[in-house]
Amino acid sequence: MQTQSSRWLGHGLYLVIMAVLISGVYFAGQKIDYSWHWERLWPYIINTESQDIVAITDGTAVVDAAGRLSIEPDFGDDPQIVNVYDTLVSRHGDLIFQGDTIARIDGWRFGPIAEGLWVTIKISFISLIFAVLLGVMFGLMRVAHGQVWRNLAVTYVEVIRGTPLLVQIFIVYFFIGTVFDLDRFTAGVAALSIFTGAYVAEIVRAGIQSVPVGQMEAARSLGMNYVEAMAYVIMPQAIKRTLPPLAGQFINLIKDSSLVSVISITDLTKAGREVVSGSFAPFEVWFTVAVLYLVVTGGLSLLIQRLEKRLSASD
Repeated sequence: MQTQSSRWLGHGLYLVIMAVLISGVYFAGQKIDYSWHWERLWPYIINTESQDIVAITDGTAVVDAAGRLSIEPDFGDDPQIVNVYDTLVSRHGDLIFQGDTIARIDGWRFGPIAEGLWVTIKISFISLIFAVLLGVMFGLMRVAHGQVWRNLAVTYVEVIRGTPLLVQIFIVYFFIGTVFDLDRFTAGVAALSIFTGAYVAEIVRAGIQSVPVGQMEAARSLGMNYVEAMAYVIMPQAIKRTLPPLAGQFINLIKDSSLVSVISITDLTKAGREVVSGSFAPFEVWFTVAVLYLVVTGGLSLLIQRLEKRLSASD
């Protein structure tokens, strides 16, 4: 049992260690003679600059009574219609050339890093749901009585765990995606779900087998069939035991989602690479990307910890 003084001593040592680490990073940055430009990064997160609307063809500007702007092309193509704008740059009857600014939209909007973060959260959340469904299904197959179900589950788990995720993403996108006409996002979700589902299956299998055999025997002696015993007796206990490893696997899923950038999904990692090429601030961008990943994974970890405490309090 820790005393109050030892607890405060531990907090003090922790602060000293963190101060040393932060100082080390700071002095390392000074040593490489790098000019930090954090101000370049902000427009790529939240952009408050006006957005120009440019003409896509040569033509004549037409502004109707309702204020709607359209560009009537010179060569009989479909007109370019602009319904939403804040500032009108061109006037009725102006000659417009392709690339000219014809209107502007004021206000703020999300930059590429914020949009990439949203894509990462979305693809991770959807993949997590399907991974849990696959993991529970194949985890139950791993402990099923039928040999064929166990063989199928073992094949799935060993094949998926024995091959790299990057290779699986390529196979799902270029082969399965071509056969079933899947878009990039769907292929990325499928690859992440299949990969993570194999690990979740083993976690579920271990959780079920960690429940004493007498629990199943007691449930069957009360008149429950196998499905009822699994649903009402075994699985509730197994879920409590598997929450910590599941939390780690879900965090790995969020980090592994960065690999979908290889099939041109603009997630947080791909957005970071694009911003680096435009801002020439590589350290600032990658530190920011790392912090955003840490925020997402830390939030998920905190949520699972609270769920674990609530379930343990119900015992």
